[in-house]
Amino acid sequence: MMFLEFFIWGGWFVTMGSYLASNLHASGAQTAFAYSTQSWGAIIAPFIVGLVADRYFNAERLLGAFHLAGAVLLYVLSGAREFSVFYPCLLAYMILYMPTLALVNTVSFRQMAEPARHFSGVRVWGTIGWIIAGLVISYVFAWDSGGGMSRGLLSNTFLMCSIASFILGLYSFTLPGTPPLPRAPEKARIGSLIGLDALALLRERNFALFFAASILICIPLAFYYQNANQFLTEIHLANATGKQTIGQMSEVLFMLLIPVFLNRFGMKATLLVGMLAWSCRYVLFAFGNAQGLVFMLLLGIALHGVCYDFFFVSGQIYTDSKAGSRHKAAAQGLITLATYGLGMLVGFWATGLIDDRYVVAGVHEWRAIWLYPAAFAAAVFVWFAASFRNERLALSTAR
Repeated sequence: MMFLEFFIWGGWFVTMGSYLASNLHASGAQTAFAYSTQSWGAIIAPFIVGLVADRYFNAERLLGAFHLAGAVLLYVLSGAREFSVFYPCLLAYMILYMPTLALVNTVSFRQMAEPARHFSGVRVWGTIGWIIAGLVISYVFAWDSGGGMSRGLLSNTFLMCSIASFILGLYSFTLPGTPPLPRAPEKARIGSLIGLDALALLRERNFALFFAASILICIPLAFYYQNANQFLTEIHLANATGKQTIGQMSEVLFMLLIPVFLNRFGMKATLLVGMLAWSCRYVLFAFGNAQGLVFMLLLGIALHGVCYDFFFVSGQIYTDSKAGSRHKAAAQGLITLATYGLGMLVGFWATGLIDDRYVVAGVHEWRAIWLYPAAFAAAVFVWFAASFRNERLALSTAR
């Protein structure tokens, strides 16, 4: 289940920017609209899960229905030749897909006697699925080879993901039954569904600073998701999609280092290393190339594990340590809404704006583009270093 869940997402999301530019001749702003469907899906997902999945339907059945419907939408996307057709189908797909991220977790947790002990062994198969999707695109079918994007590249990747979504949709109905948990009759409150009950945590200065930093650091994050594959293919890096899986491989490695780093250096240093890594990777992208300086590109990709794990995963640990038992779920929901919702929505908009500013005759001035998120991440790093106080409380949670 986890393998297919993330194989589907990784199979089209990484290469979409390249496809839109080459096949639909989309502008930077249009590409930003396409990627922002992830943010709208993240904003809408809590309502679907909280109002529907948690109350009325078995999680595995809803998971199956969403992926079967998603298979149809992915098939339509594989044949779309106009952005006016592509965008609404993609938006509908992401509104269905983003809730499945919570549903696969629900199905997993409910079958485990000790989720804290067993979940990581299941979740790692999602990362493996994302990696395999990239390797298949580059090294099995070579859809991203030939000095640029062939017309079939993302048409084929959408078709591949449509088939995988259909398989997962059918398979979901064979998963163990996961009915809604019994609950006392209560009126669903919008605030509790999207994590607003945790807003009380913002009264504490340190958590408020972390919350603001989480939103801000997602702005440069959007540059990577939207531009990285298009950048690597435009400068003719061979098997770009496959090489991008180095980032997910490093993610697995650095995940293991988080407890060690937290115990030795503390929460503040761990978060700052994650922020600094974003700035460093974009500098490497700005000055690297696909010839003699290709090592800079590969190092920038490999930094994904530090970028993501040391800030976002450590941030989840910090959030859990600050939230009382009553607000743990709400606090995680609030952070997700702030990052994948608000932060990346702004980030994709900014990425599209800057991409369109630095394109001449269809050719991007990538060095100028990458220096924007590098400078922004560096500014967030300096501000956070000067204002956030280290806390030992988070260390006990991480042990």
